[in-house]
Amino acid sequence: MDEKLSINVNVAERLYPLKIDRDDEEKIRRAAKLINDKVILYKQRYSDKDVQDYLAMAALQFVIKLIECEDKTDTSEFVSDLKDLDDWLGSFIGKQNMSSFK
Repeated sequence: MDEKLSINVNVAERLYPLKIDRDDEEKIRRAAKLINDKVILYKQRYSDKDVQDYLAMAALQFVIKLIECEDKTDTSEFVSDLKDLDDWLGSFIGKQNMSSFK
């Protein structure tokens, strides 16, 4: 039976109580730290904004990075090339088998 771990995560000076799998704790705390570091960076650059603005800017930056990573790992062209190669090999092998029966 997997028991959930109760933790409090601080994001932009607010505590959020979460029930998580024990295996996810380090990942969640690391994510919160990355967000907080980015919020602090924006606070230092733009002192005339509020926390909501800093969070929005941090979220935007992280999602842009996520999209860039997803674009880099797009394998659809690779899969298409493999299918073409598989079709060609199948055709070639079929022709070789046919010629061996002659």
